[in-house]
Amino acid sequence: MSYVIQPWDIPSVPVADSSDCFPVRHIFCVGRNYAEHAKEMGGDAAKEPPFFFTKPADALVPVVEPDVASVRYPLATKNYQHELELVAAIGMAGDRLAPERAQSIIYGYAIGLDMTRRDLQIEMREKKRPWDLGKSFAEAAPIGPIHPVARVGHPSRGRIALDVNGETRQQGDLADMIWDVPHIVHFLSQYYELLPGDLVFTGTPAGVGAVAPGDLLVGRIEGLGTLSVRIAPPR
Repeated sequence: MSYVIQPWDIPSVPVADSSDCFPVRHIFCVGRNYAEHAKEMGGDAAKEPPFFFTKPADALVPVVEPDVASVRYPLATKNYQHELELVAAIGMAGDRLAPERAQSIIYGYAIGLDMTRRDLQIEMREKKRPWDLGKSFAEAAPIGPIHPVARVGHPSRGRIALDVNGETRQQGDLADMIWDVPHIVHFLSQYYELLPGDLVFTGTPAGVGAVAPGDLLVGRIEGLGTLSVRIAPPR
């Protein structure tokens, strides 16, 4: 078979302490899964079931310690914000899963950033339109190595924090999630057949804020290392 244009490489994320890579098919993201973040965004997610949006797999920017990834400030925004998140990597197919079975399809976990053009997201939200302009764009999903469940288990508590230029902006505990990972996967699997290669970003703690070219972002989740990103100038 020949292609009429040059095909692109399969997006993938390195597996921690290994030469292997995890191929990525689809990225699902959970909105407002920490109560304090829901409040700072003007909502009350504690009263609602989880909701989801997506990013393209080619939004990924894999980062392996001690490297610092360069992420370019995106087009068409004046309010580019960080959201640090635990990411679950799906390793087996599953649909209509009960919460007690949901963890069985998870291959591992990573640190991720759901980078957001907040002004565009808010504009679309107010017009009752999809969030794609605010959430789905190039380099919108920096991610650290995936740590297999066999090594780290299923993180359900532990510090999650993000520093910008050495100052802590976001911090919380994984135990603060409104919906834990098993229930997130359970809810998502009622609407999609989850397949190997899917990633699920599980929501961010309070403290989201704008970044500018030159800023250094360092995210940490207990047991999963660090994720370091430098914001580069726009094109």
